[in-house]
Amino acid sequence: MFYLSMFFQYVAQYMKTRMQYRTDLIIEITSDLLFQAVNLVFILVVFGHTHYLSGWNREEIIFIYGFFLVPYAIFSSFFNIWDFNDRYIVKGEMDRILTRPIHSLFQVILERMELESLFGIVTGLGVMLYAGRKLGLELSWYDPIMFIIFVLGGALVYAGIFIALASIGFWSDAKTSIMPMMYNIGNYGRYPVDIYHSVIRFVLTWILPFAFVGVYPSSFFLGKEEWYHYAFMTPVVGILFFLLSIFLWNLGVKQYRGAGN
Repeated sequence: MFYLSMFFQYVAQYMKTRMQYRTDLIIEITSDLLFQAVNLVFILVVFGHTHYLSGWNREEIIFIYGFFLVPYAIFSSFFNIWDFNDRYIVKGEMDRILTRPIHSLFQVILERMELESLFGIVTGLGVMLYAGRKLGLELSWYDPIMFIIFVLGGALVYAGIFIALASIGFWSDAKTSIMPMMYNIGNYGRYPVDIYHSVIRFVLTWILPFAFVGVYPSSFFLGKEEWYHYAFMTPVVGILFFLLSIFLWNLGVKQYRGAGN
């Protein structure tokens, strides 16, 4: 209850701050929507030259992209720690975090949250609805439940990977980071993995499991039975990677010696 109370207090303060600069907030939301639109246009351009991509048609890949946007929106809202190394390790703000009687990761997550990114959920649902109608998909009573489970699992996959990467900063205080490169690699998870080389498929499934954010859970709703076992593994992989990242974070905090002078 203490952490829940702190969460809502952080959210309240965040909303007060953002409402002071409404124009800036609107510009950020608009830019996010435009970025998502550009990615969708890219898919349409690709299918302007071919009808199928490794057995997947245009609407199926659009559906996967729409699903991908939902867990990615949750991740972007609450796990926006791409600059952790520079801000908290190099500049010494981690010292401030560790003086407070609350878990350090919880503080960092709430300090860096960007709730406007949640609008990506609306975009993703809209894209899925469009593609689903084109494909003639029928909604079963259990689909909304599975959707929530898969979305949370996908968000935990993303969160686990990037928290683990941020934890490296406790052992290395270099200003440069592999975060930008990893964000680019994560985009591969919004396309069917069978269009890639077997080595890349293995990496996207078991090393950096971004495929569990988009294509694998989407295959359940698309009726791709050959991928069902991967789809049902989504929440398991998400929980395992998230717990592993928490372990690495706690281990890293113990190694942290401060920013020095």
